[in-house]
Amino acid sequence: MSKIFPLREDNNLFYCVLHLSDKIAALQSSIFLITPPFTQLNTPYPATAYLKGFFNTKNIVSTQADLGIEVTLAIFCKSGLENLFNEIEKDSKIHAPNIARIIAMKDDYILTIDEVILFLQGKRNTLAHLICKRNFLPEASRFAQAEDVKWAFGSMGIQDKAKYLATMYLEDISDLIKETVDAHFGFSRYAENLGRSANSFDEIYAALQKPYTYLDHILIRILQQKVETIQPKLFCMSVPFPGNLYTSLRCGEWVKKNHPEIKVAMGGGFANTELRSLSDPRAFEFYDFITLDDGEAPLEILWNHLQGKKELSELKRAFTLVNKKVAYINNTSCADYKQGQVGTPDYSDLYLDKYISAIEVINPMHSLWSDGRWNKLTMAHGCYWGKCTFCDISLDYIKNYEPIAASLLVDRMQEMIEQTGQNGFHFVDEAAPPSLMKSLAIEIIRRKLVVSWWTNVRFEKSFSQDLCILLKASGCIAVSGGLEVASDRLLKLIDKGITVSQVAKVCKHFSDSGIMVHAYLMYGFPTQTVQETIDSLEMVRQLFETSVLQSAFWHLFTMTAHSPVGLDPDKFQVRKQSNTIGTFANNDIQHEDPSGADHESFGFGLKKALLNYMHGTCFDFPLKDWFDFKIPKTTVAFDFIKKAIEEPDISFNSNCKIIWLGKLPQFEIVQKSKKGSNWEVMQISFQTLKSTHSISVDPDRGAWLLKLLPQLHIQNPQQLTIQAIKTDYENAGLADFELFWDNKPVNTMYKAGLLRV
Repeated sequence: MSKIFPLREDNNLFYCVLHLSDKIAALQSSIFLITPPFTQLNTPYPATAYLKGFFNTKNIVSTQADLGIEVTLAIFCKSGLENLFNEIEKDSKIHAPNIARIIAMKDDYILTIDEVILFLQGKRNTLAHLICKRNFLPEASRFAQAEDVKWAFGSMGIQDKAKYLATMYLEDISDLIKETVDAHFGFSRYAENLGRSANSFDEIYAALQKPYTYLDHILIRILQQKVETIQPKLFCMSVPFPGNLYTSLRCGEWVKKNHPEIKVAMGGGFANTELRSLSDPRAFEFYDFITLDDGEAPLEILWNHLQGKKELSELKRAFTLVNKKVAYINNTSCADYKQGQVGTPDYSDLYLDKYISAIEVINPMHSLWSDGRWNKLTMAHGCYWGKCTFCDISLDYIKNYEPIAASLLVDRMQEMIEQTGQNGFHFVDEAAPPSLMKSLAIEIIRRKLVVSWWTNVRFEKSFSQDLCILLKASGCIAVSGGLEVASDRLLKLIDKGITVSQVAKVCKHFSDSGIMVHAYLMYGFPTQTVQETIDSLEMVRQLFETSVLQSAFWHLFTMTAHSPVGLDPDKFQVRKQSNTIGTFANNDIQHEDPSGADHESFGFGLKKALLNYMHGTCFDFPLKDWFDFKIPKTTVAFDFIKKAIEEPDISFNSNCKIIWLGKLPQFEIVQKSKKGSNWEVMQISFQTLKSTHSISVDPDRGAWLLKLLPQLHIQNPQQLTIQAIKTDYENAGLADFELFWDNKPVNTMYKAGLLRV
């Protein structure tokens, strides 16, 4: 408000009205950030929270919403299903038996839906017992697979089994929606077929000319209420995946038609990878601006432009229409913000208590993706390796590597715990750097912060057994990493910088520490032979059989425009099927591999074998049993992985730091005698959570150890190296350091919390 009224102190009501007017006025000049349906149902996709946190640092008022969870809850509730069945009954067509069965049981679905959603939101945990009895929920075709995998929940427990059954129940309703009122429907892949490899805008544009679908009406009703309440000047949509594209276009279309005074911007992962050569002006019937790569600086400049503070020519990494033609404007003089400057992600405005935990696939790592509420953070922008030839390493989000200081990371973690009430973190790095993971773990432990966290890594040799123990102590519960094609020749061609033996050893270190390991597996890399595919499967079989791998997923190689393979296909002996550059999306490239196998034919057999290996079965099956065509015998020795993980660890150098994680020990001096000789021995006992470890040393060395341990404790910021410890030992007048340090007493201390990192 520009005018200040002389209010009496007791005129609280009038003051509140003015205060509310100020707030509304601020909102009316704000930015509205959304994630269009559908991404994840268990936790918000973090892009809008990142941007809101940045805008907070600039005192720019912003509001955010995840329309995916809001649309989902509008459908999957009692009134939502009543409306759905009423809509279906308007059409008199004959349905397939499965759909007819669901319709016949509509009263059972309407009766149970609210309870199921509350259970998946963690608000009806006792319902798990009723669900697992299998006489509470109506069951259609999705439950057929529940019979095949019911044994898998022996170790997962009744809550997870109930979540899985409840998810099948929701998937049955999803099938109903798809078959009756909206052929595009999918919980996380809505209309994905329209967005994937959409070189031309024609098909998407044609779909958008059709009347609203059933879900379109629900989406736009929610959007309308929000836009007309917030009244923003800038409406920003983050589109991370092809499955968010169609709904973003519907949202942009409605805003531009009904509120032309609001400017519409789109960005996110889809734009960053697919729209870099955009030239079709029809896209700007739905958006006013499309920004690329990190959004902070481009959106700040765009906001200032809309406020009249910047010229159009000053925009950064933005597409827009100029004289009815698509123009790309990039003011390179404006630098991006450093990671330390972008603020803490802000999850306010989001309905954090409304997200639902589902278990769609019985895969340990996939359950982390869909089960539980995870605060998402990044340790480092970009990838510190940045060499893999299948990856988009030419793009900014990969090639521009910038780590964040561990202290700042943990500051942000604490802020987010206080804001969200959740202490689980998913670090969404391309590959988290081992050195930063170590610093993060130490900072977490020093602050006595209780958290659970997981991230993506490279399986490099830096992950020693002791480092993995440190990560586990800080709350690390799982890691995922790319083994890709388990063939040393192809790993070298990929420029992965690892070998299969090295991966096996690192996986053992993580697994022995109690950290779950998930591997991304690839088949169909250029020039991969049938023999290499079968040998890769044998490597994977042995990794699971030796229990160093707990989870994995096969995917078919995709050739992308911004990867080394896509940029120089001749080098990798593949041919593009077309050199035509589309006017809309350009990323996935159709290609031929003249020197390789018929890669797609192996997909079903590889995935079927993997499913069984993940559940600890069929290790003795011949590999040929997984395929319905003839394959060669594996050339991999039956004990290749076993021998690799039994190789002794590489000795540590003198510069590694020694950390003591344990408690201070108890000790006593005892008298020993043998054959007339008497001497004193110091017995030192170390208590751990599960056991007690004891050592016996002579009193002089024992006294030195007791003095040393507080200096090694993780709370001490001055960590000592082996060399420094040796110097201290010798200054104390003690002899034979290596003989003492590498012998049984100190080796026992490694079981009690002594680490070399």
